[in-house]
Amino acid sequence: MTIGIGSSTPATSQTTAGSRTQDVSTKGTEQGGSTTPTFGSSKPSSQLSTLAQQLSDSALRAEERDASLDRKALGQKADALLQPITRDFHLHRAKYDAEVPNTDDPELLERAKQATSFVSGRGSNPFSGLSQDQLALIIYDDSGTFTTNERKAAWKEEYDQETARRLAVIARGKLEYEQTGKMTEFFKEVLGNYNELPPIMQAQYPDFYAPRLEHLIEMDFNFMTHRAEGKGAPEDIFEILMSSEDFANLGKRFANSSVS
Repeated sequence: MTIGIGSSTPATSQTTAGSRTQDVSTKGTEQGGSTTPTFGSSKPSSQLSTLAQQLSDSALRAEERDASLDRKALGQKADALLQPITRDFHLHRAKYDAEVPNTDDPELLERAKQATSFVSGRGSNPFSGLSQDQLALIIYDDSGTFTTNERKAAWKEEYDQETARRLAVIARGKLEYEQTGKMTEFFKEVLGNYNELPPIMQAQYPDFYAPRLEHLIEMDFNFMTHRAEGKGAPEDIFEILMSSEDFANLGKRFANSSVS
């Protein structure tokens, strides 16, 4: 499992599926003008780009899906939706490359063509620069609105963005450790990024993920002095870090991470 790392946000756990309102701003998707409306605005849909309208519709479907499934079922749904565009993608390339949107809209046809070229190693990603929330709407949309190659392209953009965020946070975490012996701010950033994830992405993490990060933050443990400067006993750190594979390998991944 990949530890979610991103921009710093208040480290308060948010683990209930469907409890988070996704930010699906149409930034970068509006045709004409310089304003950046949100999908909750009263701006006529005719003035928004085709992609913006698709994302708006997808957000409504995602909200209904997240509200209808518990955390476990939502995680299973996510896994099923990811399988065709990750683990099994190479098995059905010809089928995916032949997919064409059921429309005469030249914008949609061209975008699907661009996505097919991109996942084949040619050209640019049609979803480059979209936010994590917007990308998630495309990745986990099974309505047929987006072709498999479009969903793959969105997944690749989200993966690249997450990789860049991870490297930045690890760099700050290493600096924190070298200067203070602690990783408290690092844990806060990891938890903050988790809290920002859409419910379907949160559901792919184990139930203990957020509570254990919160405990680590409360402990304010100094790894150089081996003392908990906050709440908890020193031995708690070993129980937390060694009680699961994910947390047992956390320190190793942190220490061995390459930061350019």
